[in-house]
Amino acid sequence: MQPRPLSCPRTHTMTSVIIPTFNRREMVVEAVRSVLGQKDFHGDYEVIVVDDGSTDGTAEAIAGFGEKIRYLRLECAGVSAARNRGIAESRGDYIAFLDSDDLWLPGKLSAQMRYFSDNPGMKLCQTEEIWVRCGRRLNPRKYHQKPQGHCFDLLLERCLVSPSAVVIRRALFDEVGLFDESMPACEDYDLWLRIGTRYPLGLIEKAFIIKRGGHPGQLSAITPALDKYRIRSISNLLGSGALSEVQTAAALKVLRQKCRIYATGCRKRGNTSEAENMEAILRGAEER
Repeated sequence: MQPRPLSCPRTHTMTSVIIPTFNRREMVVEAVRSVLGQKDFHGDYEVIVVDDGSTDGTAEAIAGFGEKIRYLRLECAGVSAARNRGIAESRGDYIAFLDSDDLWLPGKLSAQMRYFSDNPGMKLCQTEEIWVRCGRRLNPRKYHQKPQGHCFDLLLERCLVSPSAVVIRRALFDEVGLFDESMPACEDYDLWLRIGTRYPLGLIEKAFIIKRGGHPGQLSAITPALDKYRIRSISNLLGSGALSEVQTAAALKVLRQKCRIYATGCRKRGNTSEAENMEAILRGAEER
């Protein structure tokens, strides 16, 4: 189960920007500068860098920013623990994330805070993004289109929310919990599903982040079989009792699809025990 938020004194109207990092000295410096470069934002904000045990001089690089940055250090606890620690130590009523290999473009924070002011009932808002892989810009496919409104069924298929693109009302974590620290991957997919069962998602249809991929150490590139963790997330959600009848039907449909595909792949690779685990989950889903 994902941990619950810890109480921490906070200032209303403050936005807390949380940047988890591990051995990305140059990139995290660029990420921090992209936040400090939000010159048109005149609200109160803090920047928290959570270093998950870097050994490349990240601490010294961040120290160069002086008191502008709060620096926290963990010892290789994982990205979920790093984000959760940042949330626990933050003081804002709004939480923004920035992965250390991504960049914010000018105007991001002011655009999103205006969105919340104009839409006081929204709990989460993300922006569009620019994809860059190995220095070259990519065009996302149609099925990567970012959703808005009530979109639980779309969130089931794949991760359509980028941590670097979102700002979240802090109180939402008290309802749905934090990032699941037991998941080595797809921890963001898991959180967006828990949010999407209850609330619509807000979207600003302008790109305000640069999402950089293709570099060594990128989690999605070094973690095989991401659907394994998506299956776990959907299974947990089905067992939570939080889904409506319609949501349950949608979740079971996607779970069956993912289990069949993943089990077949495991059989082809000779991973019999994993295939059997997936087939057991599939049988349970088909019996519901």
